[in-house]
Amino acid sequence: MKISTKGRYALRMLLDLAEHQNEGFVALKDIAKRQNISKKYLEQIIPILNRSDILNANRGYQGGYRLAKTPEHYTVGDILRLTEGSIAPVSCLDYDPIQCERCDDCLTLPVWKGLNKVISDYLDSITLQDIIDNNKEMIANDYVI
Repeated sequence: MKISTKGRYALRMLLDLAEHQNEGFVALKDIAKRQNISKKYLEQIIPILNRSDILNANRGYQGGYRLAKTPEHYTVGDILRLTEGSIAPVSCLDYDPIQCERCDDCLTLPVWKGLNKVISDYLDSITLQDIIDNNKEMIANDYVI
């Protein structure tokens, strides 16, 4: 499983908004500059996030975007599912119930289900706030004598 540029950039964009949540609405051009991501690319990600009520938008002067909720309410798993469509390691797990004609006889299906559970549990256990806190902790512990 590979996470696409869209998924990685959406996560970076939302982290940027989380880090600047006290500044009100943040302009897309500012996010693009800080994250070194094309503004045009971010404009393609915005509709995906807007459909899921992750963002609040404000048009016009002082316009931009901000998170609809606080950063601890957004998991990496939720964000990647929105942008990637699925984070399952094999396509047969994209549907519930499994629609593969071989699922009743598939010896490898339990392997893929187990891997999917590990991936989902891990990504669903990490929030935007966790990433921010972890980064602050790393910076605080990075000292030179």
